Amino acid sequence: MKCLNKLLHHCMSSGANKYTTRMLIGLKSRALHESCCRHLKQRGIEPVKSIGELALICCHLDSRKSIKALKQHPQVVFLEKDIKVRAHQLVQRIKSAAAPGSKNRRRIPWNINRIEAPEVWKATQGRPVRLAILDTGIAKHPDLKVYGGTNTLGGTSYRDNNGHGTHVAGIAAALGTQGRIAGTAPQVRLYSVKVLDSQGLGYISDIVEGLVWCIKHKMDVVNMSLGIPHGVSSPAFKKAAALAVRKGIVLVSSAGNDGKNSGGIDAPASYPGTVGVAASTRSNRIASFSSRGRGIDITAPGNNILSTWLRGKYALLSGTSMASPHVAGGAALLLAFKPGLKPAGVVRAMKDGARKLSGVSGLAQGAGLLQLGRSASRLEKLGK
Repeated sequence: MKCLNKLLHHCMSSGANKYTTRMLIGLKSRALHESCCRHLKQRGIEPVKSIGELALICCHLDSRKSIKALKQHPQVVFLEKDIKVRAHQLVQRIKSAAAPGSKNRRRIPWNINRIEAPEVWKATQGRPVRLAILDTGIAKHPDLKVYGGTNTLGGTSYRDNNGHGTHVAGIAAALGTQGRIAGTAPQVRLYSVKVLDSQGLGYISDIVEGLVWCIKHKMDVVNMSLGIPHGVSSPAFKKAAALAVRKGIVLVSSAGNDGKNSGGIDAPASYPGTVGVAASTRSNRIASFSSRGRGIDITAPGNNILSTWLRGKYALLSGTSMASPHVAGGAALLLAFKPGLKPAGVVRAMKDGARKLSGVSGLAQGAGLLQLGRSASRLEKLGK
């Protein structure tokens, strides 16, 4: 069997061109990963990304050279295309909305009331839990306080140049000060992990790098309002999600916007240990666009949701992207409500407190509509 270092050197290109394909190579061990990267560097080849925690190399492989031997090498666990991931936003439903007035009282949107977040605020509003939004970044906004973040796309700024991430962040954590709107957990420590570009797209390797950043920086909850289509496999993404769950992070992800004929939900919502979220309407029905299938754990509002937007404005958006941060913010509230609660306990409390929507199958709604007041009450009783 040919040496792995020589195989990599033979198949890899130093940059992208018309003959190359961007690929992810999963190796058997971190020590092997370090050895391969060292060998490549000595020969003037830099991978696109090198993620030691997952023994993962992202690189450009030359299509003119056979990669069969590389794929079948006993020290290669998997070889996959580094495909694009898309934000779960229904672009055609965006509608600009005026900013709330400058009243002294906090404004609570219907969707935040619907999930009973204000009932938990009497005890906690999320401090000091760390919540990361893996998305298009978070824009500067008077209704948001961002504590830090990173950009895995090759840039230095984690600011939003699309709008999607800012909207998601507001649903999870808008401050609600000076008459502005409140999010689910207004005092949570909010972090911006920019893994999607101005078009709402990012490579799997960008998402994976973002998850590893969250592990290193000890995030408690991670929201991913994005996904790859049902039926598309990514061993690298699945491995990264599994590592985050093992490290004690509550992973929350939107189910997808392919409706009742979706045939299943998108990844990472479908992955074991990730909380898959469906979208409901103001009339407590499952939104027509919300994907159905195994892996949906819970439902939250996702239709015509008012939240923060670019340039200090607000907007109405729809999508399972909007449902997911209700649950991520809710998880943060429950973690702050009962310090020391394990991720499995958080998910159990949310499911136990959820309200079943009548006439809706479990494949569409999971345990039912998120009800944080009921979930907190159950946790309180367990503690007595």
